Amino acid sequence: MNKFRNIKVCSLFFLLFASVTTQAQDNVIDEVVWVVGDEAILKSDVESERLNAQYEGKKFDGDPYCIIPEQLAIQKLFLHQAAIDSIEVSEQQVINQVDQRSNWLIDQIGSKEKVEEYYNKTSSQIREMLRENIRDGLTVQEMQKKIIGEIKITPSDVRRYFKDLPQDSIPFIPTQVEVQIITREPKIPQEEIDRVKKTLRDYTDQINAGTISFSLLARLYSEDEASRRNGGELPFMGKAELVPEYANVAFNLQDPKKVSKIVESEFGYHIIQLIEKRGDRVKTRHILLKPKVEEKDIEASLARLDSISDDIRNQKFTFDDAAVLSQDKDTRNNHGLMANPGSGTAKFEMQQLAQVSQEIAKTVEGLQIGEISKPFTMINSKGKEVCAIVKLKSRINGHKATMSEDYQRLKSIVQEKKSSEKIEKWIKDKQQHTYVRINDKWKKCDFKYPGWISN
Repeated sequence: MNKFRNIKVCSLFFLLFASVTTQAQDNVIDEVVWVVGDEAILKSDVESERLNAQYEGKKFDGDPYCIIPEQLAIQKLFLHQAAIDSIEVSEQQVINQVDQRSNWLIDQIGSKEKVEEYYNKTSSQIREMLRENIRDGLTVQEMQKKIIGEIKITPSDVRRYFKDLPQDSIPFIPTQVEVQIITREPKIPQEEIDRVKKTLRDYTDQINAGTISFSLLARLYSEDEASRRNGGELPFMGKAELVPEYANVAFNLQDPKKVSKIVESEFGYHIIQLIEKRGDRVKTRHILLKPKVEEKDIEASLARLDSISDDIRNQKFTFDDAAVLSQDKDTRNNHGLMANPGSGTAKFEMQQLAQVSQEIAKTVEGLQIGEISKPFTMINSKGKEVCAIVKLKSRINGHKATMSEDYQRLKSIVQEKKSSEKIEKWIKDKQQHTYVRINDKWKKCDFKYPGWISN
């Protein structure tokens, strides 16, 4: 199960930082340590990966000067085959990930200027390195998908796998819960909506008058944290990737100097500026403002939910029935049952639930099966403060996997195992037909794939 994951790691190994030269690396005397085909692996490449791993707190199960070169060598095998097979990845996908990684770096290090100082490179140089490494990583992923192909897993495959497992190797399944939710959005006074719209109109006037740029205003005032640091800039996106209200306006913009009308979406209120159009994709920047909720309106929503809870407890109606009163459109028509975005099922491990909402996870942790929580406030997926009650529909305590309760989980394990076997076979076959030379000083390793060194 873990082997395939490890192989994937090698292909995407520290994409955020790969080949970044820090000041510490300036002292590395470079040399070729491996040659794979016609591609060289340098000592500086290895040292870069080691330092990046150290930065992230990654521990190696063995000597990093053995593990890292082998991982880089495997990556080169995949990339070489991808070039032969003409496998390409979407440039837009690369750009999107570069944007995400750049923002992540700024979050981690503190500012764009500090990132430049840390790596002793300009922002454009850092982005170009990220672009190259992300493109390689995505290419390797696509190559792996092609190698694996379609693997059909039958119930008999799963039963056979489970039957042959030693007792001490049966997977442990963490505690899982199913959760129902009802939410209410506190009413926002019209005066607050008017204030937000007036502010956005003022921004538009300033931009049109040339007294301040759109991007600077976005950096100063936009409440979209993800884009604010980039001056409100979003990557190229298609209509399906944007909320409808935003997309309808963004795709109708023609003049990059103009500012859109005010757009209301589920996230708040926006003004938008066109940057560039490419076919059916558009690149924009925006300023988002969210009306503020007053405490009295929060209290009113909490009181309403408290009343609903009492009625459910008094059996006037069920939680399932009351879910139609919810303002959470994702769960309202499913009896309030939350869906795990990772698995597509209603079952959450507690860690997965916390990733969706820490407030929900904390609340559920203290509930008994069938119990309804007290009303509480939370930030929803749209960044809005809402009030909620939750019911713990079911809890399956942590246990060793069984065929009856955990078939889908076991099926995924078998799928992963067969994928891993295909990848490993491919690597071993490729080793036999690829020229590999390893510097004598770097040979004394217990490699995962011993075929690097010919007998």
